[in-house]
Amino acid sequence: MRIEMTGCGRLRPCRAVAAVLIFVVRASVPAAADTMGELLARTQEHTERFLDEFSDVKCTEQVTQEKLKPDGKVELRERSTFDYLVLMSSTGGDLNLNESRLPVHEAAARNKKNLPLLVSNGFATLFLVFHPYYAASFEFTDLGEEPVAGNRLRKVGFRHIHDTRTPLALALRGREFALEPSGLAWIDPQSGVITKMMVRVEGLDDIGLKFMHSQIDFAPVNFADKKETFWYPREVSVEVETPKQHWRNDHRFTDYKQFLVSTEEKVASQ
Repeated sequence: MRIEMTGCGRLRPCRAVAAVLIFVVRASVPAAADTMGELLARTQEHTERFLDEFSDVKCTEQVTQEKLKPDGKVELRERSTFDYLVLMSSTGGDLNLNESRLPVHEAAARNKKNLPLLVSNGFATLFLVFHPYYAASFEFTDLGEEPVAGNRLRKVGFRHIHDTRTPLALALRGREFALEPSGLAWIDPQSGVITKMMVRVEGLDDIGLKFMHSQIDFAPVNFADKKETFWYPREVSVEVETPKQHWRNDHRFTDYKQFLVSTEEKVASQ
């Protein structure tokens, strides 16, 4: 059995868009986000800029895939290394992301194709929950401040609104199922930088998914010719359980380098 969790790729328009207020403030904001609206506006602005920045870098992705026994012990483990980058384009108002993961050792990758392991793609881009393209599809809750590593961060809860566009899907037996994630994010209130996210999907026994939990940790990255500090994904963990199987994947992103690529899409005239 092969399950693929996809957090990016082709992003479809939603079937129905709920009438939810989306805070898209382009004006300058004060030094501290005093209200939830200001915090969301700042985070959306940062996330939109971050996506452009993230599309201009490449890195090394190290993936550990584990299939677990009922007692939680590891039954099967495989490790892989990829050259990783995200390509972004926009067509007709739709946001399109394509995650490129090129195996460093091609022969080893071919030998792993039929292993009963979870393939977890795109989870590094789950910050899209706060992107203006998706933000109207979520309810956000201010859970107050929380000290983390000497910094006071704002803890924000989020929950997907049914029947709206979602950045997360499950590919199973040739079909794709839209998922409704909820979770928590820890945000720097002054910059809108997301430092950590915890995402969960539960209660989908009808399609054979008991739960999916993921944690995304971001870390500062500096480039020699840039004065600004960038926060990029550092570690991502994904755990998935079905009635009969249990998987855990760990992704680690290192060695970020600037990489500029431009894409253009044209629709042929009829």
